[in-house]
Amino acid sequence: MVSNETQAEIEEYLGTVPSWIDALPEPAADHSWGIVRDLQLEETELEGREKALVALGAAAAMQCPYCVHFHREEAKLEDVTDDELSEAIGVASGVRYFSTVLHGAEIDQESFVSETEEIVDHVRDQRAAAPSDD
Repeated sequence: MVSNETQAEIEEYLGTVPSWIDALPEPAADHSWGIVRDLQLEETELEGREKALVALGAAAAMQCPYCVHFHREEAKLEDVTDDELSEAIGVASGVRYFSTVLHGAEIDQESFVSETEEIVDHVRDQRAAAPSDD
């Protein structure tokens, strides 16, 4: 259970205290709300629509129906289109797919890191060589 102060703050932000808040163990309840407030609801380096898309992608990859529903609705509040929602889910599915391939094939991580550095260097060089739009 959250403290009375935190409960009032949640009601101010959300209009109600969601039932899942009661499922939090008391020693972590106020802190858990702080994570939601500070990372998802407050201004940070990411815009609200970016946070919603990241959260939806993560929720889809975790296959959590609660999180998928919440973050789809959150994204809609941020004017994310249906096509953008689909793309975010598609990107998340690609990450999960290739993670499964990498883990299942037991790809050497040091080699993977080296290959990634080579790829990033190549892409940077290609971008630098591309004609500018000026």
